[in-house]
Amino acid sequence: MRALFVQQDHVSPTGPVGDRFHHHGYAIEEFLVVPPERFESPDVTVTFPDPADFDVIVPMGAPWSVYDVATIGSWIGDEITFLRTAHEAGVPIFGICFGGQALAAALGGTVQRAETAEIGWYDVDTDDAGLVGPGPWFQWHYDQFTPPPGSRMFAHTAVGPQAYTIGRSLGLQFHPELTPGQLVAWIDNGGAAALDGAGVDADALVAHTEATADEAAARTHALVDAFLAQIATRRHGPA
Repeated sequence: MRALFVQQDHVSPTGPVGDRFHHHGYAIEEFLVVPPERFESPDVTVTFPDPADFDVIVPMGAPWSVYDVATIGSWIGDEITFLRTAHEAGVPIFGICFGGQALAAALGGTVQRAETAEIGWYDVDTDDAGLVGPGPWFQWHYDQFTPPPGSRMFAHTAVGPQAYTIGRSLGLQFHPELTPGQLVAWIDNGGAAALDGAGVDADALVAHTEATADEAAARTHALVDAFLAQIATRRHGPA
């Protein structure tokens, strides 16, 4: 079995999400959209692989906005088409933050600026704790999605939706893959100024993330287990 992780940038490793898919027998393959040397000018040309070659696809987070075509260029349209094609073919998708937003956009939902940013560890209100528990889950986003028509939105915070399912796919607003090392990499790659502007103490955030890393990884493992058991195994029907 093959799991394709679509990494929008070079500082977003697969973390405990990738570890858990590997635990379930998936060979992890990584597809990098924007290479390190183009991080400041991410409008690259990308040819996405055939989604039918994979058993699950995991589009990951990004520091950019799905709707900001002026900054990221044509590849976002290509990625949206890639995700729509995968979903319609019955390939399970596990969308993380930007990836969950892109999946929503691919299937008829919307993505827009949120009234309030969420940065840090947040509990979520969930109607299906057996799939997505209350957390806390790590957030770092300024946008929010409107779930696509026909989906089931079942988790939210005061800011907006946090999780939805549609067919064999799951879209998330939060970052279950986060590790302390990944957080430090984000901070070192432009995130420090964003945290300062939001009034978030970077050192305290890293310390808290380090102190709770084992518990966070366990929650993520349970989430991947539930996704594979409950969502990815659904019978694929007409789109």
